[in-house]
Amino acid sequence: MKVLRVPSARPIHPASSGYPSLRLGDWLLAGIGLVLIVALWMRQSGSLDGHVIIRLNGQIFQQASLRLNRDIEVLGPLGVSRIEIRAGRVRIAADPSPRQLCVRQGWIPPGGAAVCLPNRVSVENAAAGYDTLNY
Repeated sequence: MKVLRVPSARPIHPASSGYPSLRLGDWLLAGIGLVLIVALWMRQSGSLDGHVIIRLNGQIFQQASLRLNRDIEVLGPLGVSRIEIRAGRVRIAADPSPRQLCVRQGWIPPGGAAVCLPNRVSVENAAAGYDTLNY
């Protein structure tokens, strides 16, 4: 009868497990990639490019840039609607409509719109936003 000898089991150290450790070049490449991702994300989320289209009764009332902070007042059938542009964002800050749905909507995302039907005022954020269609 033959006796098979099994080599003695040695504890495996994580550094010697067969996987190479990360080197300086690996860390530099990962860091550069992370910086690029953060820079592109900040450019997209804080974009001041684009403009706002304000309509009254379906007709263009005014186009405004998102670069300048301002308040725009639009006189509709019920009264004055106040549109606020701040830091590259836009919203309807005040409106005489009874239910205030367009005011409660808050800041309008890029490519979005808010409509105050009773006062016949609409605001469209025509900033270039990213979605799955133009990705």
